Amino acid sequence: MPRLSEVIAALDTLWPPERAEGWDAVGTVCGEPDQEITRVLFAVDPVREIVDEAVKLGANLLVTHHPLYLRGTTTVAADTFKGRVVHTLIKNDIALHVAHTNADRADPGVSDALAGALDLRVVRPLVPDPTDPEGRRGLGRVCELDHPLTVRELAARAAGRLPATAQGIRVAGDPEAVVRTVAVSGGSGDSLFDDVRAAGVDAFLTADLRHHPASEARAHSPLALLDAAHWATEWPWCELAAAQLDEISDRKGWGLRVHVSETVTDPWTAHAASTETPNAMGAPN
Repeated sequence: MPRLSEVIAALDTLWPPERAEGWDAVGTVCGEPDQEITRVLFAVDPVREIVDEAVKLGANLLVTHHPLYLRGTTTVAADTFKGRVVHTLIKNDIALHVAHTNADRADPGVSDALAGALDLRVVRPLVPDPTDPEGRRGLGRVCELDHPLTVRELAARAAGRLPATAQGIRVAGDPEAVVRTVAVSGGSGDSLFDDVRAAGVDAFLTADLRHHPASEARAHSPLALLDAAHWATEWPWCELAAAQLDEISDRKGWGLRVHVSETVTDPWTAHAASTETPNAMGAPN
């Protein structure tokens, strides 16, 4: 069986840590380099539910997209929720490795997996990585549909293909407008509106769209916006990443058992639709 250091070296070929954004915190959080690895679990979030799942599964490596400590810390005390995660991992000999913005910019990366889940054909990166002479790496993806859909139909496809969440898919724009080209970006994407407008696409599917950036984007152009749950737009990467590690394991004869967590760690747990009943005070609901 491979050692942790060997598996991490393989993961670093897929998502080189030097390609992460400068503010990011990627790489190995805990784990003994000489530890033998037999079972790996992929997930979006390094939260207690996922760590408990790794323990139950008998995994000795957990790979997550989101960092555990993005802004650093001065304690791993077990009476803090992140400290409890660290204690549980170490007590159960489970290593934790993070691939975040280095996986976003990879080829294939997070947005390729999102496009694949929606049956979109990737044309190019939305924000190309200037260090890639082939022009395949970068943030987001510009995609084409195999046949035109209305915004309403595209939203329904996204709702049906992405993991179910309380939020579902929010839409800004004419539901009956025709969509032929789509920009996608897994995770928070409203910092990319200038790039989306420059791409000239009909719609943009991402997550965490805020009021003012979305309102301004709609004022600039008829661009349709589809806002999904952050976790749901990044979960397809876990399946892609697991398949990539499976291929490496087969090629090297490691015999790793690779799993993808289906535990929903989106923080929103319920949704109440607005009603059209007038407010007694005269203000809109």
